[in-house]
Amino acid sequence: MLFKLLVILHTLGATVWTGGHLVLAVTVLPSALRHRDPDRIHAFEEHFEGFGLAALLLQTLTGLWLTWIFFPGFQNFFAFQSYLSTYIAVKLSLLLGTVALALHARFFIIPNLTKETLNKLAFHIVGVTTLAVFFVVMGVGIRLGGLS
Repeated sequence: MLFKLLVILHTLGATVWTGGHLVLAVTVLPSALRHRDPDRIHAFEEHFEGFGLAALLLQTLTGLWLTWIFFPGFQNFFAFQSYLSTYIAVKLSLLLGTVALALHARFFIIPNLTKETLNKLAFHIVGVTTLAVFFVVMGVGIRLGGLS
């Protein structure tokens, strides 16, 4: 029962994180770029940021817990002898990339966001959204026993 609950919570977190970034990248960002209006990004972030970060934290915690279930004590995890350890390692790499992009945007781009710097933020948004979609693809691969 615990395993199923963890998968459900992990999936809900992925739904919020990935869905929110898809909405941002596909609807809000093009409008902001077309009108050169960073306030559209700020307005979205104001409503989504706390909920989105909570979803990412939920995914991270449940993902680590699920990894612990699959690889107790992380034994044999780093041997990469199965699709499972490889997919989980890729997801952890995606997480590191996501955190790096998010921190850079949060501390270096968003505080100084103007019409002129909007394109820099756009690259971050597209990057984080792409990583989020890859998260989902790898998670589906885990549940399906690999994608090959």
